[in-house]
Amino acid sequence: MGLFDGVGATSNASSAEVASLLDAPVVLVVDGSSMTSSVRAVVDGYHHHLLAEFARPLAGVILNRVGSDTHESLLREALLGCAVPVLGALRRDAALLWRDRHLGLVPVVEDPAGIASTVVTLGHAVAAGVDLAAIEAVARRAPPGRAERLAPARRTVGAPVAIAVLGGPAFSFCYPDNLERLAEAGGELIEVNPTRDRALPDAVAGVYACGGFPEVFAAELAENRPLLDDVAMKVDRGLAVWAECGGLLWLSRSLDAHRLCGAIPASSTLGSRVTVGYRTATLRCDTPIGGSGTVLRGHEHHYSSTEPPGEALELVGRAGTRLEGWATRRLLATYLHLHLGGDPGPAERFIATASDPISGPAPTLARGTGR
Repeated sequence: MGLFDGVGATSNASSAEVASLLDAPVVLVVDGSSMTSSVRAVVDGYHHHLLAEFARPLAGVILNRVGSDTHESLLREALLGCAVPVLGALRRDAALLWRDRHLGLVPVVEDPAGIASTVVTLGHAVAAGVDLAAIEAVARRAPPGRAERLAPARRTVGAPVAIAVLGGPAFSFCYPDNLERLAEAGGELIEVNPTRDRALPDAVAGVYACGGFPEVFAAELAENRPLLDDVAMKVDRGLAVWAECGGLLWLSRSLDAHRLCGAIPASSTLGSRVTVGYRTATLRCDTPIGGSGTVLRGHEHHYSSTEPPGEALELVGRAGTRLEGWATRRLLATYLHLHLGGDPGPAERFIATASDPISGPAPTLARGTGR
């Protein structure tokens, strides 16, 4: 996304607004490929828009994907007399191409050695092409700031409660703040790799199935039948589960024809259109992270779809309102990602739910509904 891209068509929550809130200078990186004089219009446009909307100038510009010495000289010449200084230029280089796919960057956990090597190569290129002393001087213009510590989650249990957190290459999207809130509430977090581990640890009372790329690892996940069967059995017995996006896919009956957990009566497929944006969500039934009527703020970002979609949450976004997600009072599986930095309530509720012994038959999911 770009400097001014925020909620919908506004700059709310954009990088520009964050820079304004922090009183931090902004250095613009411009893709200089396939342009010469037009670079002036781009830089002037960003500079004046930043002044108009946030009363701040651009502190500098770095020219990226420059083709040659001649190309760089033409770009620099076009910016002579501009109010924004050029702080460096990086050449077009296949060695600097980052690894991306349908949801953005390929996570480090999938290729740590390759990505580490690329970072070293990129570091050498930046050191050679960018005035690092000037960048440091720009950064030092930001005044000292003070941030209050986020309110920790309230501990809701006595003894620690063992919570399995899905990890490994297939489940690499998880906010550290969420794990901190779960631990503060009394969770003892145990990483489980669904492509390798054959069963949940015996003491586990709950599962936090965060996001990731199960669609990329669907075959490996499906081959680990012992873990899938173990989880399905324990969900039937009332295991507390909170699944977000990738976790939702893993709990479904299948993903692109690969048979998975089957803990929820739905099938998932990867499509070609992205669903992305901030959402205001209302829980339509009691769940392990909040009761019926609880309002949550989160986001979703996925190319997959699940059918039936479920009805546990009402999601409201720019494109309208829709129902999705599966839930009982001990399970929530949804596309919605939550960030618990400012609201530890869901973590507190989940740990309390996981610690509560199951009395009577475990709650069951009705086919085609989230209730």
